[in-house]
Amino acid sequence: MDITPRVPADRKIVSGYGGGGFRINAERVEGSVLVFPDRWLAWDGDLSVASLAPVIADATVELLLLGCGPSLKPVPNDIRTALQAAGKRVEPMDTGAACRTYAVLLGEGRRVAAALIALP
Repeated sequence: MDITPRVPADRKIVSGYGGGGFRINAERVEGSVLVFPDRWLAWDGDLSVASLAPVIADATVELLLLGCGPSLKPVPNDIRTALQAAGKRVEPMDTGAACRTYAVLLGEGRRVAAALIALP
């Protein structure tokens, strides 16, 4: 049985992670990233309002999946407040779970982005 979500070919999907980076579609990307349905951006992995400004400014995003690395970490209050003020929700989880959840939600056509801290 194929459980791979159906995602339009023009969408950016995280198809692998680990070794200090990600595979986005067929491209290997080193380091942490911000992934949107139509693009990805290098990210320093800093959990700050300033580093997440591209997500906050993107009117198409309703939900941010925050891949916190190897384990779940709480979302700092200033980040949660800034996202809420911009009409967005945030869900923290480990990076692997965030990659998988992003794929599922993208397949459902949800307005989602992911901030993913790279795993070694």
